[in-house]
Amino acid sequence: MRDTRFRFCDTAHRRSRSGPARASGLAPVHSGRRGERVGILRLSHVDVTVTDLDLASAYYTEVIGMVLVERTADSVYLKCWDEADHHSLRLTYAPRVGFDLMSFKVERDDDLSQFENAVARYGLPVRRLSRGDSVGQGESIRFETPSGHTMELVRDVRKLGSSLPRVNPRPFLFRPGGEGGLPGIAPPRMDHVLVTAEEVGESTQFYTDVLGFRVTEQLLDGHGHQVGTWMERSHSPHDLAVVSGPNGGLHHFAYWLDDWDHVRDAADILAYNGISVDVGPTRHGITRGSTIYFFDPLGTRNEVFTGGYRPDPDFPMITWTEDNAGRAIFYYEGELNDRFMKVHT
Repeated sequence: MRDTRFRFCDTAHRRSRSGPARASGLAPVHSGRRGERVGILRLSHVDVTVTDLDLASAYYTEVIGMVLVERTADSVYLKCWDEADHHSLRLTYAPRVGFDLMSFKVERDDDLSQFENAVARYGLPVRRLSRGDSVGQGESIRFETPSGHTMELVRDVRKLGSSLPRVNPRPFLFRPGGEGGLPGIAPPRMDHVLVTAEEVGESTQFYTDVLGFRVTEQLLDGHGHQVGTWMERSHSPHDLAVVSGPNGGLHHFAYWLDDWDHVRDAADILAYNGISVDVGPTRHGITRGSTIYFFDPLGTRNEVFTGGYRPDPDFPMITWTEDNAGRAIFYYEGELNDRFMKVHT
């Protein structure tokens, strides 16, 4: 966990540093027409390092309520109860807490080659991993984004199935603390990841032009420069967000909950277990979601999130300005929590 700051004001005096000219990528995009290519589908998994694998594993299974899928000598693989893929979170032992990578799932095998070429044309080296190189998945590509984050794209992920049957399921079975037997908050799925970058505009342009993300909302400083962008691929308010901060940082990763009652239940569970709450329960202006932010025992920020809107293909981008940054982030309070602005992994 590192102590820094969103630096909404620091970017006011900086102009975007545009490096050498790079060819635009040709990422597959979703037009909404049947049969046309989609490309990136959604967030696949988040990989973080921890200094105490047993403690982290206990927290994510007993407080969050994730399912432990597999354990190796140095890693634990977990998924949420309604996720079919092998894992959505990997915890790996390391001497310091950190952010290893964010992985996104693509629709087709040949998407990997198209994205590999698009990222290479942009001017970034790309590494291809073979089946068996990573637990629970097939071939993938990895590269470092302009903001210094390791990003992976993968298509073939081992299917384990969710905890509900696919025929005549009872949708209420796994309410937090309910009869389904899962402990903790028990979110049905991982939702999104938010990272930090020194040049938000440059990072956003890479994600949109090369990888096909679409900006749903942006936060501008007093000079009109982007200090935060929220982007989607799955027709949710955001699958990926970037805010101003040090390159390579993880601000948080978030779990989806089905409604406000579940957020309230989550608050009770966090309080009962003595978990350090950062902000909430509250509501965002950006995304309109209801939320709680809190820290795992080793200092990585988590979020539970619900609500928001569905950004249809013709959804217009929403813009927030710096003078309304407080309400943009925390609508009820109307001001930013200092710790929320400073602390990242």
